[in-house]
Amino acid sequence: MTTPGLRSEARSYWVLSRSHRYSLLFALPLLVTYELLEVIAPIRSSGGVIRNGADVIITALFSWLLGPRGPLVFMALVIGVSLWLIRRDRSSGRIKLPMFGAMLGESVVLALLFGVVIGTATIHLVGPLRSLAAPAIAESSLARLTLSLGAGLYEELLFRVIIVAALANGFRLLGFSRLFSGGMATLFGALLFSAFHYMGPLGEPLRLESFVFRALAGLGFSALYLTRGFGITAWTHALYDIAVLM
Repeated sequence: MTTPGLRSEARSYWVLSRSHRYSLLFALPLLVTYELLEVIAPIRSSGGVIRNGADVIITALFSWLLGPRGPLVFMALVIGVSLWLIRRDRSSGRIKLPMFGAMLGESVVLALLFGVVIGTATIHLVGPLRSLAAPAIAESSLARLTLSLGAGLYEELLFRVIIVAALANGFRLLGFSRLFSGGMATLFGALLFSAFHYMGPLGEPLRLESFVFRALAGLGFSALYLTRGFGITAWTHALYDIAVLM
């Protein structure tokens, strides 16, 4: 039996951990660490410096729109909007540092569960999943760590925050219901997320089992984003990638 006090604390944690203030502050170390690693230990190849693919897509879009200053404008926009949302979120009261430890623990557990649950579902659907390939250029542990952190942050930002939201709003403009729009946006977002890993010179060879695995992961991350917020979803994604690639 759980006491009323424990139930109240659990409800409080559930609400606060997905609030803008805690969620965005929790994601901040991913951004800072990824960007620092790209500065002090960039992943290099014959074609230049390698960054996470979702990061490249977003910054390339801003560069196309705004020229050489586009990436700086994007970073300033991300930081500015985050600070505005954190400041605007007054409902969570004073920041409680133990919350971040609990959120990290939850992310670790979720990362482990994702691998087991989605891997098992893939096996039942299409058969055994062979190992997911890391980019050939990411030979060192530090390079794999950098790519994992970038995936957690930028892939969630691109595919969950931007693409799924844009698709859902697009379906709504076409006259579909909110439920249908959200479901279709989540499905198409998951398929795009999976296909993304096979594009470009560093993309993996296309295999059915890995495509299905990543599509299911996209559905899972979308559900996690809707229920637990951006911060925990980004950390869960990053920690899962670290476990696989390291």
